[in-house]
Amino acid sequence: MAALLPRLFSDMTDWFDLDPRGSLIRVEDIHADGEYRIRAELPGVDPEKDIQVTVSDGVLEIRAERREEEHAKHHSEFRYGMLHRAVRLPAGADESDIKAKYDRGVLTITVPIKEPKPTGRTIPIEA
Repeated sequence: MAALLPRLFSDMTDWFDLDPRGSLIRVEDIHADGEYRIRAELPGVDPEKDIQVTVSDGVLEIRAERREEEHAKHHSEFRYGMLHRAVRLPAGADESDIKAKYDRGVLTITVPIKEPKPTGRTIPIEA
């Protein structure tokens, strides 16, 4: 019986949509091959109207508004609300060449990473 209670409450949390992380966008990030790639789950949104991607001072922000309705014979359900996620970009991120693509509910953002340029210099010594 005790083992059923956590499952019951987790099922009810899903049913009532009480997940405290519900306003966060689930993402995965990959840093490889000279680029930083972020994939965000955003099913049921219109990329042209409902998603906004901005970057400022090394922080990439994804905002989306979801309006989703399902209708069945004897049942209807809707979900709506603002979703938000901020991600700190890695060192060397080229903020001027970020690209975003939406395909089948997944937003993929690609950020090129520049090779770090040496900042030091050799100082000549006078004799």
